Amino acid sequence: MSLDRRETVRIFRERLGEAIAKAGTSRSRLAAEAGVDRSTLSQLLAPDNDRLPRADTVAAVARVLQVSLDWLLGLTTQQKSGAEILRESVQVALSSASAPSEENLQRWHQEAAGYKIRYVPATLPDLAKTEAVLQYEYSGYAAKRPSQAIAAATRKLAYTRTPDADFEICCSRQVLEVFAAGGGVWNGLAAAHRREQLDHMAALIDELYPRLRLFLFDGLAHYATPYTVFGPKRAALFLGEMYFVFNTTEHVRLLTEHFDRLIRAAVVQAHEAPAFLRALARESAA
Repeated sequence: MSLDRRETVRIFRERLGEAIAKAGTSRSRLAAEAGVDRSTLSQLLAPDNDRLPRADTVAAVARVLQVSLDWLLGLTTQQKSGAEILRESVQVALSSASAPSEENLQRWHQEAAGYKIRYVPATLPDLAKTEAVLQYEYSGYAAKRPSQAIAAATRKLAYTRTPDADFEICCSRQVLEVFAAGGGVWNGLAAAHRREQLDHMAALIDELYPRLRLFLFDGLAHYATPYTVFGPKRAALFLGEMYFVFNTTEHVRLLTEHFDRLIRAAVVQAHEAPAFLRALARESAA
């Protein structure tokens, strides 16, 4: 084992013991609250231990002890309280005409270059919307003007065409069916524009697959609020006129696992999506 790894193991062991003492808890109680075997915890604290714990074990222990992962693994010397960790791990990015968050979104995409981006849209994915649909949706929207929405969608689409792009989109099948039928917020959108949108999305996925993949789950069986996971860097939940942005490994991992469950539950797989969209377009023309 390398010297660096031995040093990391030593620091982790010492700081874990320090955090347990400061929390005033016992090993058995920590093991129970963190969902870790007591024998595993004893091994991690043993002076002759030379193995690093699994990532999920470190995350669980850090959560219970209210210390940061970086401090526990020796990546920083600053030990922070649970409140301080929460303040740093969650940020709020406003989305409005006067305080647009598109600059943040663009930066987050750039920082996630080379990693998979997982995206649950609020309705249809913006990057695949036609100008007619964007004009319709944002003509009366307080937080963003149509021109801003079109420019943002163009940038997102350009990103999916870069060599490093790896983009997965997952939404409910019912959202597309309601759109095709002109239901809900789309009841004022002309049928010709709806057909154009569905054909455009199908052509786009055909063009960019497998770099861009669309999966559809059954909205009667599963639910997902709009969010994006930018690789291992961060995850952002969209709440209408603001984003809640999570920067900690544990939060990102939890949302990644949620997205993966949606993918596993998909009733329309990525390679089937273009045909599904074209069928909806034909139905909307009938």
